[in-house]
Amino acid sequence: MLSGLVIVLLPLLLGYLVPVRHAGLMALINRGVNASVYVILLLMGVSLAGLDNLGSQLSRMGGQALVLFAVIGACNLAGLWWLSRRLGLTADPSRVVPGAPTSKLAAMAGSLALVGVVVLGLALGLLGRGLDGLHDGAEALAEWVLYALLALIGCQLRNSGMALRQILLNRHGLAIALMLAATSLVGGLIAAPLLDLRASEGLAMAAGFGWYSLSAILVGDALGPALGGVAFFNDLARELLAFVLIPLVIQRHAALAIGYGGATSMDFTLPVIQQHGGVTCVPVAVVSGFILSLLSPPLTLFFLSL
Repeated sequence: MLSGLVIVLLPLLLGYLVPVRHAGLMALINRGVNASVYVILLLMGVSLAGLDNLGSQLSRMGGQALVLFAVIGACNLAGLWWLSRRLGLTADPSRVVPGAPTSKLAAMAGSLALVGVVVLGLALGLLGRGLDGLHDGAEALAEWVLYALLALIGCQLRNSGMALRQILLNRHGLAIALMLAATSLVGGLIAAPLLDLRASEGLAMAAGFGWYSLSAILVGDALGPALGGVAFFNDLARELLAFVLIPLVIQRHAALAIGYGGATSMDFTLPVIQQHGGVTCVPVAVVSGFILSLLSPPLTLFFLSL
């Protein structure tokens, strides 16, 4: 099992070792990551279409995702609420950015587009059910694209411009990230027996920290497309709730609002945090999201290898 972990982690580590100093090349890598995510989610949808009793499987996936989301979310909210009362982090309404870079609807459009890609893959898989080897071939191809994606993600993390000193000095961002990670894993442990999963599988599905495109891919590759779909919708629901939650609570509980979005606080939910919490919340959100993005792939892979 550990050899499998090494095989999957190797592209991530190799990518992390590559310094990129040319802005054009970095932009190409970013586009490669986005394209790889779309391809893998499309292939995941094709693989889902090959499941026996698809209707009952999809119903079961929805129920499992709801339970996982509810348990992990309750743990996250309790832990972040406790932390927000002790951290002393406050939003600055006087420095709120007028006219957000994106509206909540525009920010959610990227998330909904990924759902559309999975649905498209499912439709294509259903149309091609008569083709021999289609679904197995989709799974095999997705595995190779995954290796390329991990290498590109490693390169992204290395060249993000986030220095270790900058991370460690931002105690608010560090504390929020660690609390979100710890409470998510506790929630995964609690949810595992409710979903008839092993503890390690519950931990792996909780370790996405909101990075739904990656968690779906890693879990789906190891545990099958059904559980990959559960991981996807669990982490996607976190982001969608964060868009609603941030404007409501950031003025009173800034740490809770920033932390609940998980890894997305450095990208998708950052404009909403900036709009409603002011520019003082931005570095905290970026550091928190970056730490969770750094922790998610190795933790997920480690738990899947147990």
